[in-house]
Amino acid sequence: MKLPSAFRIDPTSILNTWKNLVDRPFGKQLVSRAVGLMAPYTGTISPRIVDIAPGYARVQMRDRWGVRNHLKSLHAVALMNLGEACTGLAVMSAVPPGGRGIVLELGMTYLKKARGTITAEARAALPETPGSHDLWVEGELFNATGELVARARARWRIELPAS
Repeated sequence: MKLPSAFRIDPTSILNTWKNLVDRPFGKQLVSRAVGLMAPYTGTISPRIVDIAPGYARVQMRDRWGVRNHLKSLHAVALMNLGEACTGLAVMSAVPPGGRGIVLELGMTYLKKARGTITAEARAALPETPGSHDLWVEGELFNATGELVARARARWRIELPAS
């Protein structure tokens, strides 16, 4: 399926897209849906973007039957998907136009059963020199009461263009 032009977002323009839509009616939902359409597997968890700033992202996933496991908690891979999406948004919100990024490695540490709405938060500091860089980004996943339920660790390869 080809992505409708209204939902085509250059990953390096995610921050500008967010700034242009966040204060409009349904703006957060539109950007969240566009991210899910750009990366269809990410869309399976129906991520809701709460905030994006340069090198920062906060993303939520609500608890629903489709992301649960047999223990009546959120599935480990759904949590990893949220961690990857959040670290990726933090990275791509800082990559300048003409740059790109791809995740090379993912790891998760699960600290307790995750139930209810989960909020992931990640920060990324990019190098200033152009070229190819490997960057480790960590994200933390919290339940609705603020308890840390998991930590994500992702290695991103970013290509930064010359100015």
